[in-house]
Parts: sequence; structure tokens; C-alpha cells
Amino acid sequence: MRRNETPEGQSIRVLRVGEQVRHALSDVLMRGDVHDETLSGTLVSITEVRMSPDLRHATAFVKALGAADEAVVIKALRTNTAYLQSEVARRVNTRYAAKLRFEPDESFDEGGRIDALLRDPKVARDLDHED
Repeated sequence: MRRNETPEGQSIRVLRVGEQVRHALSDVLMRGDVHDETLSGTLVSITEVRMSPDLRHATAFVKALGAADEAVVIKALRTNTAYLQSEVARRVNTRYAAKLRFEPDESFDEGGRIDALLRDPKVARDLDHED
């Protein structure tokens, strides 16, 4: 493992830039700078941004909060990608403006599914009997 890599082999710089992009996107959405009815009336959380090793591509994982339809929110974000890319490029100092891609964050759903499985009486019974 090199000194500037995490145990997973990811560059610390890539992780740092991903976090800066996440903060920039969150800030733009929180301020309501995007002139879109769907996005202005919905709380949107950018849970994670994964950057490509060359920092030219960024995948933003999104969770719509409240009763909002996540597919509609993702579509609105994709419609406003050009504006969001320009705002991120202005706020995050990198050589190239990263191309943004928006994907739904399914980790919360997966966590809920695992939690439900662990609460199942059959699974709980088996877990109690382990040594």
C-alpha cells in the first residue's frame, strides 16, 4: 500500500475531491440555486460522490427526503446537469470540470432490508443460539 492510498486502494486525493464535489452539490441544492420546481420543493441529500481516478467523472448518489418520488428527483437532477456541473466546477478547483452522473442511493433501502431480516423471529432465534 502506498502512503497516499487508503486500505481499499483508493487515492486520498480522489476521496477528498469527491467530498468537495458532494459539499458543492449539497450547497447548490440547499440554497435553491437550481430553478426547477421539483428540486426547489424537495429536500435532496447527496449521500456520496465517487470520482473516477482521473477526476473527470463523478457519480453522485442521491436520496430524496420526505414523500418525494426519487425517480422524478433523479430526472430533474439529470435535466439540470449542465448547470450543476458549471457550479461544481466554479466551487471545486480541479484542472477539468467533472462530468456529473446522478444515481439513486439504495444503501438506505438495503440497510432497512437487512435490519428487517435480522428482526425476523427465525433469524433472531438462530442468532441467540450461536456460541
